[in-house]
Amino acid sequence: MTKKDLRIVFFGTPDFAVESLRKLVEGGYNIVGVVTMPDKPAGRGHKLLHSPVKQYALSAGLKLMQPVKLKDPAFVDELRSLQADLFIVIAFRMLPEVVWTMPPLGTFNLHASLLPLYRGAAPINRAVMNGDTRTGVTTFMLKHEIDTGDILRREEVDILPEDNVGDVHDRLMYLGAELTIDTVEHIIAGDLKPLPQDQVPGGIEPTPAPKIFAEDCIIDWTQPAIKIHNQVRGLSPYPAARSVFEPVTGQAEIMKIFKTRISDGVAGAQAGEVILTSDQRILVATGDGRAIELLEVLPAGKKRMTAQAYLRGARLENPHFAVK
Repeated sequence: MTKKDLRIVFFGTPDFAVESLRKLVEGGYNIVGVVTMPDKPAGRGHKLLHSPVKQYALSAGLKLMQPVKLKDPAFVDELRSLQADLFIVIAFRMLPEVVWTMPPLGTFNLHASLLPLYRGAAPINRAVMNGDTRTGVTTFMLKHEIDTGDILRREEVDILPEDNVGDVHDRLMYLGAELTIDTVEHIIAGDLKPLPQDQVPGGIEPTPAPKIFAEDCIIDWTQPAIKIHNQVRGLSPYPAARSVFEPVTGQAEIMKIFKTRISDGVAGAQAGEVILTSDQRILVATGDGRAIELLEVLPAGKKRMTAQAYLRGARLENPHFAVK
């Protein structure tokens, strides 16, 4: 079988999936269909917004499907009519069995972690928030339980100390596209040896990576400085860590925090207490005696800016953050 003979249907929605689809198309692979989420209304005018995968599929002239329900008999019949040999799933919703068992060569997924680590919806966020120094991408065959299928290929990459989740996302997006092509090539060659996740060397225990909820974004200033710093990194640039801030006593507002640095603490300061230094730095006391220096913030009603820019335009009297 050649890349022209192999009939592929691609499932995906966000930017993370586009790079792999682009690599497949530009590599001459036979993409016979693309499945993405239905358009969603956005903005004040509720204009229907095309997913990044849809935008690319339209530009490349690919057959596009946007089912509301993946078990819809009409969609299943249309999918079956494409006579695909292989399905590829990247950053899409959970597929019903009637779909993922359809192609004779099966369905593989690209996941943004080194499985069995970080099974779930937010593997990149969770890895950075936990202070990990390594992560990667994994391709695996789909099965009933989410992110538990046999591993096909894995590739590792460093998480650098200054990386935020956006940096790691982009690095994994490009690495994942390369791994997707590599996996398809091995499927064509017929030399893959799927590895059950409980047989990964080192006896790695599975860890969850649940989606990010609003409460995950709230900073608890009684936590150690490193934990808060990693929380900020793992949520920047989106959805962003945040805290209730009182620039003036009695005037509470939400401040989003995008970039921080760990600093020496200030003797006697309580968690959440703000210390303004003589060289125009903003320090916030934490629970382990150290401090977090704010570097980039988004005050309520303003745009994202450096801490120094914020200080130049702010009126502060006894500023402090709510502990949580």
